[in-house]
Amino acid sequence: MYYIGIDLGTSAVKLLLMDESGTIHRTVSREYPLEFPQPGWSQQNPEDWWAAVREGLSALTAHCDRSRIAGIGVGGQMHGLVILDKDDRVIRPAILWNDGRTARQVDYLNNTIGRETLSRYTGNIAFAGFTAPKLLWLREHEPENFARIAKIMLPKDYVNYMLTGKHTTDVSDASGTLLLDVRARRWSPEMLEICGVRPEQMPQLYESYAPVGALRPAIARMLDFPETVQVCAGAGDNAAAAVGTGVVGEGGCNLSIGTSGTVFISSREFRVDGHNALHAFAHADGGYHLMGCMLSAAACNKWLMEDIFHTTDYAGEQAQIAPEKLGHNHVFFLPYLMGERSPINDTNARGTFVGMTMDTTRSDLTQAVLEGVAFAIRDSFQVAEALGLQPRSTRICGGGAKSPLWRRIFANVLNMDLESVVTEQGPGYGGGILAMVACGAYPSVEDACRRLTAVREVTHPEPALAALYAQRYRQFREIYPACKDLFAVLGNG
Repeated sequence: MYYIGIDLGTSAVKLLLMDESGTIHRTVSREYPLEFPQPGWSQQNPEDWWAAVREGLSALTAHCDRSRIAGIGVGGQMHGLVILDKDDRVIRPAILWNDGRTARQVDYLNNTIGRETLSRYTGNIAFAGFTAPKLLWLREHEPENFARIAKIMLPKDYVNYMLTGKHTTDVSDASGTLLLDVRARRWSPEMLEICGVRPEQMPQLYESYAPVGALRPAIARMLDFPETVQVCAGAGDNAAAAVGTGVVGEGGCNLSIGTSGTVFISSREFRVDGHNALHAFAHADGGYHLMGCMLSAAACNKWLMEDIFHTTDYAGEQAQIAPEKLGHNHVFFLPYLMGERSPINDTNARGTFVGMTMDTTRSDLTQAVLEGVAFAIRDSFQVAEALGLQPRSTRICGGGAKSPLWRRIFANVLNMDLESVVTEQGPGYGGGILAMVACGAYPSVEDACRRLTAVREVTHPEPALAALYAQRYRQFREIYPACKDLFAVLGNG
């Protein structure tokens, strides 16, 4: 039988067709526009997602026996606010995970409602990307749209709705709304009341691997798919990527270097750090995970290469970095182009080069960006270590993980082994695995991951270089505190 995994990303949707053995038979992708109506704002039209998915499904399966398609699983960008009216029509563009308009609402939640109260209700505090602050912003700035809300969903849930006609979500994606009691895996009545939301406006909660419904007959006919195709609840992109790389159960670790960057540590038990610097979320395997998320990871490198250097020759630019310069660059870069989430939670933070001189070169700037992202990722590992979680190795995925130089920098900045997996499709592959479990091809997510994921290559840290980077990281840690007050002034200027 065939299973379809869908990765609903920020700039494009990627779809893959796989079988029970994990063999990928075909992949396709479709792009869609991203809107920035004001500085720091980010939104998309959900109908564009559906159009891209619909086109992608047709192209993906054009040359296969469609009667053998059994299930579909979606991993999607998290936190985006999708609102539907009583006729299930989209009310306004979805406000995305990397949107920074909710600084005042985040301040209200964290400092008026209170961090301890939020953590007691949900296991987390408010971050600008989360869904609850977006609802408060909408209630204040677009009350007529807020009043029309019949259903609140997340991006991948809109795709599942279009496929099945069901209003659903899963616990991993719902964890990032700040509306879920994560430990209990249920909507928090207190948070719904704070945000002015009624329980009936929320989608039904499922485990990620649970089937939520078969294809709507009209959709099955349009795609020429069997009406028996099952759609599972799916997962947030980071949980789906973790499944796709085999990071399930106790103590697994995944590092994803995509548009954003995430540190993902899986656990069978619910854990919260004392400062809520890391997110405490439900995992797609039925357990939990801690996650640190930086808003701009590979996006920083893309910005420098394409917007500043006007090139798409990423490998060529990195080839100009002399090996002996690693650990010795005099330029630092704060990778906060969209503000930052974990662990500093500062919407005013900005991307900053520090240490440039008259002899600074183009390759120094490239190296500083690569290193700055790695240093910022290490910030999240520092928090995990304070909880007694000290992984000695991590799986790695995402577009940035394809760079051998960047993998080497990460391995030495983090001082741990980086394991590249055989199948590097991340959230899409994880979505396909979840669909298999939903259809009964495997008894559990952990069992499926044991059989379907494997390590292809390991990048080891080098003791001398790791020591140099440890010193550079200590210097990096001094830069943001020195700039924090200035960022706040500039952000409000």
